[in-house]
Amino acid sequence: MRTSDFDYELPPDLIAQQPIEPRDAARLLLVSRATGALAHHHVRALPSLLHPGDLLVLNDTRVMAARLLGVRSDTGGRVELLLLREHEDGAWSAMVRPGRAAVPGREFRLDTGDGSLTATVRDREEEIATVTFDRPIDPASIGAVPLPPYIHDYDGDPERYQTIYAREARSAAAPTAGLHFTPALFDRLDAAGIKRAFLTLEVGAGTFRPVRTEDPAAHVLPPERFRLPPATADAIAAARAEGRRVVATGTTVVRTLEHALVGGSNAPKGETDLYIRPGYTFRVVDALLTNFHLPRSTLLMLVSAFAGHERIREAYAEAVRERYRFYSFGDAMLILP
Repeated sequence: MRTSDFDYELPPDLIAQQPIEPRDAARLLLVSRATGALAHHHVRALPSLLHPGDLLVLNDTRVMAARLLGVRSDTGGRVELLLLREHEDGAWSAMVRPGRAAVPGREFRLDTGDGSLTATVRDREEEIATVTFDRPIDPASIGAVPLPPYIHDYDGDPERYQTIYAREARSAAAPTAGLHFTPALFDRLDAAGIKRAFLTLEVGAGTFRPVRTEDPAAHVLPPERFRLPPATADAIAAARAEGRRVVATGTTVVRTLEHALVGGSNAPKGETDLYIRPGYTFRVVDALLTNFHLPRSTLLMLVSAFAGHERIREAYAEAVRERYRFYSFGDAMLILP
C-alpha cells in the first residue's frame, strides 16, 4: 500500500473555519464495519446510537498556549515557535518558522503574556528544534493557543479549541473528536447507561506530522507521552470481561489503548510511537468516534485500518457529496461494529 492511496479530493470550502454551535450540533456519519452501510445523524444522537453499558474513553489533555511570536536577536527578523513537549531538563522541543532560523546557538526574543522571554536553539533534527528559555515557563499561559494552519480566519474564544473536560495543558493540538461533547450530552449519555473513562495522551508532532514518503512504512512516528489511570484500565477490563464495547473518542485514544493494554501490560504511563495502518489487528477498541482527517496522514491510515481502506474511501466520498465539514472544527464519523 502506498501513501498516495490515502489521497482524496476535498473542495476548500468544506474545510471548517468556524466551530458549529452548540458543539453537539455537528453532523455525524455512521459507518458500519460489518456491512459498510452509511447513515446520517448528528452528534447529539450518540445516546441512541450507542448501547447501554458501552464504555466511552476520552483524552482529557489540554492544548498548551504553545504559539510564541518574536524576533531573531541578531537581525530582528520575525519568528514563530510552536512548543511540542518539555524535556526532563526543562528544554523544549519546538517547531520554528521559518525553519532556516533554527540554527544552534541562535537566540530569539519572544513576546509573552507575562513579559519578555529569550529562547536559545540548542540543537535541531529535521524540522524539530530543541530550545532553552532564560526562565521557567507555564505552558498553559505563556503564548497563544495554536490553531491548525488550515484554519485561517477564526478569532473567537480560544476555549472553543479545547474539550470541555480538558485538564493539564501539555498538548500542541486538540484531540478534536472530543470537541463535540457538551455537559448536556454527557447527561444524556449517563441517562442512557453509557459509561465513560479518561486517559491522557500529549498530542505532539507525532499526531500531525505529514507522511512524506511514498512507502508508509518508511515514515517515523515520534513518540508521545501518555497516562492511563488504573481506574480507566480497570473499567476497560471490566467492559471486555462483560462483553461490553470499548468506544474510543479519537485516534489518540486508540493509539494509547492499543499500546498500553495489548498483551495485558496495563502500562500506567510511558510513551507510544504506535503507528497503525491497514493490516493492524485491533485488540482493545471496538468502536471509534473520530473527525475527518487530512489526506496522506497517519490519522487517515489509522481510521482506514479500523474500518477498511475501501470502506473509508467510500465514506469520505459520501461526506464530500453531502457537504460535511472537515478537519478540526468540522463534523464527525462514528464507526461501529
